[in-house]
Amino acid sequence: MPAYLRPRLDWLLVFVLVAPLLEHFAPAQHSWIFICACLAVIPLAGWMGHATEHLAAHTGEGIGGLLNATFGNAAELILALMALHHGLDDVVKASITGSIIGNILLVLGAAFVAGGIKHKVQRFNAGAARTYATMLTLGAISLVIPAAFHYLGGGAVAVHEQDLSTGIAVVLIVIYALGLWFSLVTHRHLFTGPAAESARVGHSEAGTPVPAEGSGDESADHAGWSARKAVGVLVLVTVLVAWMSEILVGSVEQTAHAFGWSNVFIGIVVLAIIGNAAEHSTAIMVALKDRMDLAIGVAVGSSIQIALFVCPVLVLASYFIAPHPLNLVFTPAEVLAVVVAVVAANQVTSDGESNWLEGVQLLSVYVILAVVFYYLPELGDSTVEAVPVK
Repeated sequence: MPAYLRPRLDWLLVFVLVAPLLEHFAPAQHSWIFICACLAVIPLAGWMGHATEHLAAHTGEGIGGLLNATFGNAAELILALMALHHGLDDVVKASITGSIIGNILLVLGAAFVAGGIKHKVQRFNAGAARTYATMLTLGAISLVIPAAFHYLGGGAVAVHEQDLSTGIAVVLIVIYALGLWFSLVTHRHLFTGPAAESARVGHSEAGTPVPAEGSGDESADHAGWSARKAVGVLVLVTVLVAWMSEILVGSVEQTAHAFGWSNVFIGIVVLAIIGNAAEHSTAIMVALKDRMDLAIGVAVGSSIQIALFVCPVLVLASYFIAPHPLNLVFTPAEVLAVVVAVVAANQVTSDGESNWLEGVQLLSVYVILAVVFYYLPELGDSTVEAVPVK
């Protein structure tokens, strides 16, 4: 059978055209628009994964993971900004929570399972993993403190919640910038990873392109990408994913109503899974090739970027684009979910080794949390309303 006739995810690229056509000619078909936009993201995520993998051959595992997290989170940031503009604070906060726990439980867990089935034990840089763990813990603290301030201080402190959130947002952005300086400049050696040796990605030491080991025809088609080509593909795919995300946001509330989902559930589970499609694709592909430094950089690095950069940027941006400023007071369930996810991720990455069972354990924690959020609306609406700035 000719290669172009074999089943492959690229066939789903047709939905990149179908979704906007449906939005234009059948705007009332919200559920179908939502489904088509979701299907369009899947092959785009695959191309983002290919580009990141080849770019990591030129930059090292840590920087490659950072670039994937940045381009992968661009769609999530745009999606959250649009929801913020429409005053959907509960969806924005839920999508932040979902992105954090989705990356460190679902994406990392899937990578551990996929890589662990093929390789009995996989190893990665424990020093870099500990740095990631500390940054994740800081992200969890940034959610715990405002929630504690709100629920323990009572109505008397409500007027100060926005100022507290803004101050924390500024601190988080500064810490994130310093973390980048640490990983890219002063301690770059911790984040390069063994696969900076380009032989694993399709280059010999002499620079001659060779097929990646065990990759098959599809990887051979992408072998030998230059850094410029990889960056160009990343930029193009990010634009397309952002476009699909814009279409998706326009139909999310109607779709949630049609399926009987709450805004919190759709933000934490549905939108997070869709938004993390790029990270899923990349982390699993590189884990299968025993490149766990890159897999962890993609999964955990994306959560760190959401908690320490995207979240505070949304708080600051809300002053200009939203009906009212966004605060960092998350519901107790969301805060607990993030803390549990961070603790679980820190446990399995602290020793510098991974296996398929640890991946299953991470996935089981994610499933438990997803079930909780599915039934949570039946226990009552716990959404925290934003306090207008006086």
